[in-house]
Parts: sequence; structure tokens; C-alpha cells
Amino acid sequence: MIAEIEKRILTIDQELNALDQPDSDADRLRRTQLLRNKKEMLALCLDLSPSDKVYLARHPERPGVVDYIGALFTDFFEQRGDRHSGEDPSILGGIARYKGRPVTVIGHRKGKDLNENLRCNFGMPSPEGYRKALRLMLAAQKFGRPIITFIDTPGAYPGLDAESKGQGEAIARNLMEMSGLTVPIITIITGEGGSGGALALGVANGIYMLEHAVYSVLSPEGFAAILWKDAARSEEACGVMKLTAQDLKALDVIDGVIPEPLGGAHRKPRAVFDAVDQIIDLELRTMERVSGNELAARRYKKFREFGQSLPKASIFKKESTHEGN
Repeated sequence: MIAEIEKRILTIDQELNALDQPDSDADRLRRTQLLRNKKEMLALCLDLSPSDKVYLARHPERPGVVDYIGALFTDFFEQRGDRHSGEDPSILGGIARYKGRPVTVIGHRKGKDLNENLRCNFGMPSPEGYRKALRLMLAAQKFGRPIITFIDTPGAYPGLDAESKGQGEAIARNLMEMSGLTVPIITIITGEGGSGGALALGVANGIYMLEHAVYSVLSPEGFAAILWKDAARSEEACGVMKLTAQDLKALDVIDGVIPEPLGGAHRKPRAVFDAVDQIIDLELRTMERVSGNELAARRYKKFREFGQSLPKASIFKKESTHEGN
């Protein structure tokens, strides 16, 4: 549904641009009608399906880590390389100031156009990226800097080259090391949060999702291919995977949902930046009053308790091919 709504709004916006300076009563009347039509279209976005949210989470104009760094932080100094085998541009990280306080910022980077998408491997990191992230987090631990991560990845790169360089080990080491860090860690899931590729930056004290972000063990296409042997049923998979921010808040996997403008974060990025800013500021102020060892203990406990609030019944019913099964 949301894709069709976007097409209609694009058509309206094009006509509104042509009537930017109406010079007749007829033009002014038409412009008023178009604005009313656009408002009605956006109102349809109040009730989006899980597949609609997946569409918005993947939207090419959705704000990414580069946008959040530019909007929320100052004096950002990028750090590159894993000091082991190379540099992975699909993870952006470095030192910055947040309201004057030194912090470490790390996030997945997909890119804004095709060339950058290719350079960043569409936000799918290799081991070099995760080792770079770990290097920055260990430096933050050494100097007492809070860590803020932005997650937006379909998952870690599954290619043979990544596996041969230790993809699984790199992700596992991040999970282990992050669980014991004694500095505050805040994670914002801004778009897609796919499997271990997301979790490797997401072992945090405070975990928040944008309203139309998604967070799951694998993509809906992969889920449908494995469960039903039919990737074309991905829209159906979205409905049973419990991957939306609202689902995950109900399951206590995340700490809160950050609202988005009607139609998605790309429509009014500034409003989203302000909402994320409030969350980060509040979380840092709260965590400043907690000792480092207690932060680590609470983080470990949070992740150990995941799943304890799940209902006893499975989230989906296994399809039966025989009557009575």
C-alpha cells in the first residue's frame, strides 16, 4: 500500500511545484485542492502493515548514519581500518562531540547513490568492518567515552571472502566484548536491523527503534524461502516474523519506539533527528549516574533475559500438508 501512496504523493508534489507561485484564482484553488489531497494520502499512512514498514525501512531516501552524525554531533573525526587486514566503508565510525561531550559514534552505511551503494556493499559489512567497530569501542572503553551506534543493515555480508576472513568470529567477538564494556552504550535502529550483522553493533544498555524500522533474525525473503520454499511470500512473512518496532517493544527486546512523520523518516528528517536527540540526551544523563560495572551488569542481564516474556505458543503456525496433522 505505501508504495502506491508514495507514487500518488510524488505526482501531487510535482504538480504543486509547478504551481509554486499561483498567479490566478484557478491556480490557487487547484493548489489548495492538491494540498488537501496530499494530506488525505498521508493520513492513510497511519495504519501501515508490517510489509509497508519493511518498505519504509529500506527506503533509499531514509536518513542514514552520515545524516545523523551531521545533525546531532560536532567535530566528527572518522577513523578507518581494522589494524588487521583492511578498511570496510560499510561501517562508519569515529570520535565526535555530543553537546560538548566526547563520544564514539559507529553505524552501518549503505550509501546515497548506486556508486556509494556499491562501495559500501549496500550496508553489509565484512569482518574488517566489525573489527574496526570493535577497535573503536575498545578505545572508547580506554578513554571513558560513551558509545552510540546506529543500525541499518540487511545483515553481514555472507560471501565466501568474508567467511574465509572470519565473519562469524568477528561478530561473535563483538558480542562478547560489548557485553562487558563499562561505558554507556546506546543503540538506535534507524532502518533495517538484520541478524548478527545488526547485533554486532547492538549489545547496548538502551536500544531504540524508529517507528518504521525493522529488526529480525533474517530478511522476510529469506524467512519465506526457508519456511515455505517460496521467497515470493515475503509479504506474508512480514506479518508473522514480529519484526516491527511495535512488536519488539511488546516483547521487551527494545526499550522504546521513536516516532516518525507520516509517510516515513525521509519526509521530515529534522523531526526525526530531534526525536533521536532527545532519546540520546536522556539516556546519557541517566547512565551518567550509574557505575561502569553496574552498566555492564545491567547490559548482560538485559540480553540474558531476552525471550523470557515470549508467549508459549509459536509466533506462527506450521503449515500442514496432511489432514489431521
